[in-house]
Amino acid sequence: HRINQLPVVEGEKLLGIVTDRDIRDAYPTSILINRTEEIDRFAEKYTVEEAMSYNVITVKPDTPLQAAVRLLRRHRVGALPVVEKEKLVGIITRSDVLDFVLSGKNLTPAAAGAVRKKKPAGRSSRSRR
Repeated sequence: HRINQLPVVEGEKLLGIVTDRDIRDAYPTSILINRTEEIDRFAEKYTVEEAMSYNVITVKPDTPLQAAVRLLRRHRVGALPVVEKEKLVGIITRSDVLDFVLSGKNLTPAAAGAVRKKKPAGRSSRSRR
């Protein structure tokens, strides 16, 4: 499994999210260049709390897929925690949306339109998180 983001919880309450980008940004560039031992020593000094993002964009279980896709695209994130009454109940990722679309399930025309993505000029089509 390729995991790019993990919700951070205390009990069942969502506190934040830690992404592969948060972790990369926490390391000095010099350490990231094939220095596994240095990465391990550096990581021992810090906690998830110090690297995680606190302002998390979330959705509710009954959020329409179209709205979730728009949030993923607008905020350029790879995942949205699914929260109900401050309790983390799941996570929806760009991969989940793609898997759903490829499963052949019927999407409304509006949802299908939200899933389609035009590549902006000069930008990579890769997800940031």
